[in-house]
Amino acid sequence: MRITVIAKQPVPGRVKTRLCPPCSPEQAAALAAAALADTLTAVRAVAADRTLLLDGEYPADGFDICHQRGDGLGERLANGFADRPGPTLLIGMDTPQADPELLGAALAWLGQADAVLGAAEDGGWWALGLRDPAHGELLRDVPMSTPDTGRLTALALAGAGLRVLPLPVLRDVDTLADARAVATMAPGGWFARTLAGIDLPVTT
Repeated sequence: MRITVIAKQPVPGRVKTRLCPPCSPEQAAALAAAALADTLTAVRAVAADRTLLLDGEYPADGFDICHQRGDGLGERLANGFADRPGPTLLIGMDTPQADPELLGAALAWLGQADAVLGAAEDGGWWALGLRDPAHGELLRDVPMSTPDTGRLTALALAGAGLRVLPLPVLRDVDTLADARAVATMAPGGWFARTLAGIDLPVTT
């Protein structure tokens, strides 16, 4: 079993741009870096092979670094699955509240199905596990980063005859309201501490 984290190098102006304003690009990048750090820490605590599917450069001890390739996100995801063999749970860097217990359970559920899918509250998904990484090809034709991405991904998997088990629905970090809500779910993590150290308006 493998856990792959898809991530973008936390460079100001390239990550978490929907946090700006009220965040500055530097503050948004700091929050992205903290979310990624929490995610990598959680994955390290799970008994699994580990890959960081990376856009840019980022040090990640204990992870096999695999650079993203492809024009669109669907293509990069499909290639990310194809580039590493075996059952794989792919997660993003925007859900730092996903703890080792949840990730371990997701891997266990993947052992009982063809796929597992964790929907995000915004209509996307935060995790996709495939027992056969060749099924990642289904993602090439799924519109990404839309309110229907999760639903269309589920339809694509079901349409291929795969047995899919749902994972818990999580809230990912896109807006400041998201960031504050997620921080309360993992108050001891780097993300929550980084957010607490940023002077931001009380209302959004």
